[in-house]
Amino acid sequence: MHTPTRRPSLLPPLLGAAVLLLMTAAALAAEPGVRRDPVVVAVEKCLPAVVNIATETIVVRNNPMDDLLSQFFGYRNRPRGFRSYSVGSGIIIDEDGYILTNYHVIESASRVQVKLSDGREFEAEKISYASSRSDVAMLKIVAPAGTKFPALPFADDDDLLLGETVLALGNPFGLGGSVSRGILSAKARRAINDDEQLGIEDWLQTDAAINPGNSGGALVNLDGKLIGMNVAVFRGGSYELPAQGIGFAVPVQRIREALSFFFVPETTQGLWFGARINPGVFPLLIADVQTGSPADQAGLKVGDRVVEVNGRIPDSFIEFNQLVGGSENQTARVEVQREDRRIATRVQMMKNADFLRARLGASVQELTPELARAFRVRPGDGLLIAGVDEGGPLDKAGLQKGDLISGVNGIFLNDLARTTIELANAKPGEEVVLRVLIQRQRGNFIRAEQGDVRVKLR
Repeated sequence: MHTPTRRPSLLPPLLGAAVLLLMTAAALAAEPGVRRDPVVVAVEKCLPAVVNIATETIVVRNNPMDDLLSQFFGYRNRPRGFRSYSVGSGIIIDEDGYILTNYHVIESASRVQVKLSDGREFEAEKISYASSRSDVAMLKIVAPAGTKFPALPFADDDDLLLGETVLALGNPFGLGGSVSRGILSAKARRAINDDEQLGIEDWLQTDAAINPGNSGGALVNLDGKLIGMNVAVFRGGSYELPAQGIGFAVPVQRIREALSFFFVPETTQGLWFGARINPGVFPLLIADVQTGSPADQAGLKVGDRVVEVNGRIPDSFIEFNQLVGGSENQTARVEVQREDRRIATRVQMMKNADFLRARLGASVQELTPELARAFRVRPGDGLLIAGVDEGGPLDKAGLQKGDLISGVNGIFLNDLARTTIELANAKPGEEVVLRVLIQRQRGNFIRAEQGDVRVKLR
């Protein structure tokens, strides 16, 4: 009798494999470090400091026919305005609610609102410190006194590794955080030159996707530190939406450079101090001292560690400048640590306008909308010469009351603070080149000429 051969069953091996897979999956799930890897940890650390920025801009359009009606009949229709909306992202860099974003995100905004990753919404005010050249601008959250916010720490300027994992964070539509992962493809390729508009040579490059509305968001490393601010992406010669996975970010070094001009007494309080703190670094260190400035005359030096200002211990570079700028009688009491010594000194500051008058031999002022209309120029065209001292540098150069100064040594300037900082770098007797707009009456007409004049400073 033939006994049929029994084929071995595949069920036991399959069951064994399935059991093994389930046990492996369970073991992986039980292992806390498998899913919460360095990327997840960095995201959890950084995302609360990344906000959505919504802006509203009132755009006024004039009908070309209105000019004809006004010219011939003295009648003008009321200008019509409409609202334009846009969105972007921002980075909280100080627990008091200071936000870093792109200049182009808020440049023309009439109203700014921010939304945090936890859903809270706040109005924000534009801080007047902005740089179209570096595409860096600042906002301040309007919140009840004492409200604190999560802030993102800065990486060191040179803490960049080609090929390292980086994360592009944003909050583009206020729906919550957006995260994309990539590598650092290239560092900035050009030395800093403050005279030029930033371009792709100055930016960090990454293949992390930078999605619409992510301008102003954070580019961070796996330590959870800010290495750059998302700017734009390159598509066929323009900086818009991604085409080939090439994104760009303003390096943290450029951000620090911009912030060091934003938060100085020259800008915040109109006082010439002459020293700058390295932003985003603690303990606070003095990074630059202008020769002959009040800070220099008081004995402050590069590398000094700030201990106290006016009897208080500043916990950020922003608070340092607030304390210095808010000093009574324009005198700041600054105590620093230099090697193994503590040194206390008093810095007697000077108003920007007084400093400029001393160097130029003229009183200059920023253009208000009313002054701009009176002199037939735009508010941002430069600084108005309000008076000229007889025999002073501007008088010798042939400049008069009503002329405009729009630049120094090729750098465009339209505010007293930056003009003070630039001219303070020049020594007495040194010659500088001023870009000027001169308006002269010629019969019934006003003739305007733009050009350069050389002025020897006092």
